[in-house]
Amino acid sequence: MNDNSLPQIDAATRTELEAAAFRRLLQHLRNRTDVQNIDLMNLSGFCRNCLSNWYRDAANEKGLTLSKDQSREIIYGEPYADWRDKYQTEANADQITSFEQNRPKDH
Repeated sequence: MNDNSLPQIDAATRTELEAAAFRRLLQHLRNRTDVQNIDLMNLSGFCRNCLSNWYRDAANEKGLTLSKDQSREIIYGEPYADWRDKYQTEANADQITSFEQNRPKDH
């Protein structure tokens, strides 16, 4: 392998690496409770709730039924209502305006 080519990674290893990266992303988001979902949406077009929806969609594709609350608890590491009460702040006018201007079409 030279510096410009990707290593050959089998499907199982790729899945393990993707899962590890996803777990690290979740831990990072759980540690960064100061970062509000609206800020994530405004900067990246997705937030913790999007991740929980994608997780639930993936579970459904595998025949597993997860409720919105269950998938959010998986992503947030605690019930969403508890997280929201502890960490969510009221969005300011600039955040709301930015969100409305840049809102993804599927939201």
